Amino acid sequence: MTDVTAPVPSRVVLNHADIDRALTRIAHEILEANKGSQDLVLLGIPRRGYPLAVRLAGKIAAADPSVDASAIVGQLDVTMFRDDLSHQPARPPYPTKLPLSGIDNKVVVLIDDVLYSGRTIRAALDAIVDLGRPRSVRLAVLVDRGHRELPIRADHVGKNLPTSSSEKVRVRVEEFDSVNGQPINEVVIEAGA
Repeated sequence: MTDVTAPVPSRVVLNHADIDRALTRIAHEILEANKGSQDLVLLGIPRRGYPLAVRLAGKIAAADPSVDASAIVGQLDVTMFRDDLSHQPARPPYPTKLPLSGIDNKVVVLIDDVLYSGRTIRAALDAIVDLGRPRSVRLAVLVDRGHRELPIRADHVGKNLPTSSSEKVRVRVEEFDSVNGQPINEVVIEAGA
């Protein structure tokens, strides 16, 4: 777990309750768009997209008792499909874990924390092609901050946050983040340099 300190000015835009409400709404939107839970697979993009996918699967299972949350959620690592590997610090790949049912002929919903340039989602689409052939692919994000560089749009958005390109949007989830040793769930905007 990473203990977060805030050396740069920041403001909280979503707290724990806000995130929970946004995920509940997204879960219901996913069920409505899919006309139920049949053939549904949620693939979280590491790092913070995966715990959000697990939470969404739980909310979908709560809305539809026929769903086994653990059977519809997986993790999709996109590290080796990124087009910016030479421009970013080295990062360890995370394991890709697909549900036992796989993704062939399924409705795959990619889950990420922040949609920004669209490059992570482009990499995710490339990764999916290597793993199977879903019936369709949708995108759900907790935050859409704009500034797209590629023609990619989310189907389900927790919150649209207009930001300047110099600002940073940080999603903190209790699975990875804490403040003063206490797990935290929040979205903050940090002022740019």
